[in-house]
Amino acid sequence: MSKAYPSNLSRDQYDLLRDLLLEAKPGGRPRTVELWAVLNAIFYVLVEGMCWRSLPGDFPAGQTVYTYFRNWRKDGTWLAVHDRLHEWARLDQERHASPSEAILDSQSVKSAAMVSEQVGFDAGKVIKGCKRFLTVDTLGLVLRVFVTAASEGEREGGKQVLKRVKRMDNAVARLHTLWVDGGFDSNPFLVWVMDVCRWIVQVVLRPEQTKGFVLLKKRWVVERTFGWLMGCRRLVRDYELRPETSETLIYLAMIRIMLRRLA
Repeated sequence: MSKAYPSNLSRDQYDLLRDLLLEAKPGGRPRTVELWAVLNAIFYVLVEGMCWRSLPGDFPAGQTVYTYFRNWRKDGTWLAVHDRLHEWARLDQERHASPSEAILDSQSVKSAAMVSEQVGFDAGKVIKGCKRFLTVDTLGLVLRVFVTAASEGEREGGKQVLKRVKRMDNAVARLHTLWVDGGFDSNPFLVWVMDVCRWIVQVVLRPEQTKGFVLLKKRWVVERTFGWLMGCRRLVRDYELRPETSETLIYLAMIRIMLRRLA
């Protein structure tokens, strides 16, 4: 067992997560590493922001840990775990499992040099890197994520992430209202959401002639979620070669938050 790092799962958190993970595949070599140690190592990389090869010696080998992370990304395990915990977290707050409202926003993040396949320049934020499109419910819990180059337009990126939300089917069966900021305020985008997704779009604009921080209705929820993500050093900057890896790390950050609430 590793040292008591702050990112480690408690026994209750591990028991809750273990029951949602796939059992070892039949045949082949038996599992030789402790699953609890593998999960602690994955969350250590996420929280402390280091590369897999730099894991402390009391964790399993970095290549082994990364293989578990990658395989569970490719077979959809992480996303399935996230969605189940999302349902439980809402029920724990005495909310319906399916949200009725969602908030959409984007965040541009600098990319490490010569790392990501998707790199662009966001002229508005003056950032060279990637852009994260997030949809969250009114509790701030993520529904779906889409990561692409920072040069991606708000409306085009918004369409991509909303298509993923729409494919959640019963999990968003009650969803009827989408809150957005002025970056998504255009008739083609608003009409597309209403025609394709059948949701009402509410645009929340910043009051004119205001300076400094302003608490905006509904929009503060997704801003708080972005703040939660910044608590994980691996997400402060985009270090990933593939956008899918960046998306998975965001889901992992939310899995960690929901485990702490539920356990």
